[in-house]
Amino acid sequence: MTALLALEPGFFSTVGRGIGAILLYALIGLLLMLLGFWAIDLTTPGKLNRMVRDGLPNAVIVTAAGMVSMALIVVTAIWSVSGALAEGLLASLIFGLVGIIAQVLAVRLLEWVTGIDIGAVLAAPDVRPQAWVVAAAHIGLGLVVAVAIL
Repeated sequence: MTALLALEPGFFSTVGRGIGAILLYALIGLLLMLLGFWAIDLTTPGKLNRMVRDGLPNAVIVTAAGMVSMALIVVTAIWSVSGALAEGLLASLIFGLVGIIAQVLAVRLLEWVTGIDIGAVLAAPDVRPQAWVVAAAHIGLGLVVAVAIL
């Protein structure tokens, strides 16, 4: 029984470093997700967070898709890095920021090319088909950016 409980020397320092890395990457991920939401809100007509709180269905659909796409970008940015912790955190932050910018600009360009009046769609009290197009664009472009990070 004593042999089963024996731990390798340095076990707790390894676990401690791992926990620290998890917390730091979680903090970077949260920061990037907040910045991603802010970027979507900033580039969308109207106050997106208010429309979501008010339960406007198109705003909820587009925001949810935007957050999923941001998460894909952030996860890929974190997953793609290697090396020491400091370099990994910095690379995740840089790749995540560039990915968020690319994704938001691409979605806005798609809305412009298709002629979707996203402000009117988001403010509508009923679900509009255009919201699904924009949501799909968010997720699709998020995947494209995520793969580009790799």
